[in-house]
Amino acid sequence: MSNIPRYNSENKYKKAGESLCFLFPGARYQLLILFNYWEVWKPGEKVNYQEALDFLTDLTKFGVNFGLGRIEYLLSLLGNPERSLRVIHVGGTNGKGSIAIMTARILEEAGYKVGLFTSPHLQSYTERYLINRQPITEERFAALMERFKPLLAQMVADGHEHPTEFEVCTALCFLYFYEEQVDFLILEVGMGGVIDSTNVVQNPLVSVITNVTFDHMDYLGDTIAEIASVKAGIIKEGGHVVTAAWYQDALKVIEEHCQERGAALLEVGKDIKWELNEATTAKTSFNLTTPWGVYRDLWVPLAGQHQAVNAATTLGVIEFLRRDHRVAIKDEQIRTGLTESSWPARLELLHENPQIIIDVSHNHDGARTLSAALKGIYQYRNLILVLGMLGDKEREKVVAELAPLATTVIITKPLSPRAGDWEGLADEAGKYVDSVFVIEEISDAVTTAIKEAGSDDLICITGSFYMVASAREFLLEKVPLMKKNA
Repeated sequence: MSNIPRYNSENKYKKAGESLCFLFPGARYQLLILFNYWEVWKPGEKVNYQEALDFLTDLTKFGVNFGLGRIEYLLSLLGNPERSLRVIHVGGTNGKGSIAIMTARILEEAGYKVGLFTSPHLQSYTERYLINRQPITEERFAALMERFKPLLAQMVADGHEHPTEFEVCTALCFLYFYEEQVDFLILEVGMGGVIDSTNVVQNPLVSVITNVTFDHMDYLGDTIAEIASVKAGIIKEGGHVVTAAWYQDALKVIEEHCQERGAALLEVGKDIKWELNEATTAKTSFNLTTPWGVYRDLWVPLAGQHQAVNAATTLGVIEFLRRDHRVAIKDEQIRTGLTESSWPARLELLHENPQIIIDVSHNHDGARTLSAALKGIYQYRNLILVLGMLGDKEREKVVAELAPLATTVIITKPLSPRAGDWEGLADEAGKYVDSVFVIEEISDAVTTAIKEAGSDDLICITGSFYMVASAREFLLEKVPLMKKNA
């Protein structure tokens, strides 16, 4: 009952709502939500983008509530648009976004209309819904949400739990891309796999499990095997699976799921091999070898050796599409698509002299990847680290990975109710570096870093999506940038 909406004291429907709740006490939850809808958004009322967005994000009050029953019922009211889409389903711990964008770019280069659903977003909620790089318009988003409102009320009236924000977000994705008649939908898993909202997809063309490391243990499990079992839930009967998982416990679980369900499996490192040619701050070049051929001198405009692994995983997806699903994609389109695969906030260089990079390293494995890049790619005198993390992450391990590389650490607060004891990170950082600042406002933290930096220093801004997004927005607005497309 803690999620029951609170009435505005001036709500003119309050008296009627309370009367009905008195007469029908067993339906109190449903009635309060229905009357809350009427107050916030009257039937037939046209809404603008901000009103629609406020309505959707307000659904975060229903929290994280796993299970597919709610979204399955909601999609049934919409006519099950997800069943008519050709889906590449991308799960795993890290690298999902990079692999999704690489796959989308290659398919776009091959001439297809490609939908891309990712989360969370950086600057605008519309970024979650892209078709050939173009986000959904604010007007279309508002119009779709207007159609959802009576269906959500109907669900509650029918006795169902209210869908969560991510469930509605995902259902909107299916409806939008279905109505736009995309050729393919690249669908990123939200969290986990087996009971993630995106897993209503019944027959994906390819399922990807990028890797399996420790993250979201409160929801997914305490061991690699437990987490892998949850993520392997996206593997379907007779499906096609690509993974770059390297932990043996994870690989064993994935292989067992594939065997049980008769799914074909390609493993990066075994079936698809990669060889690094060059890694710079601007790009990563490599050779890839699959059972069907060798691809030399490929490159992506993304920094970090891990992007070669992400590209190898992507190539596994493309090989399955070409070989098993007869999707027409030429070798040259693979090459060109990879070169077009830019992705913000992934070791993104926003400024030089001093160098300023931002990266969403929000868990321990991400921090290890970032640490390797800081040691192997960038040249600098001093490292100034700006860090803000959510309270439910392995924060001590992240600090232990990154703080020893820095001369100054600035701790800041992510814009999220999950920030927890964000200031406690300073005590952890103090174990490794003498100069530690605690600055709550993200813009002030970034400004302080710039003031502290010399022209040959490196500022690295990292942590949660919520913090990095705010820092990136501030930098795009306030700091002269070197990037034409920033």
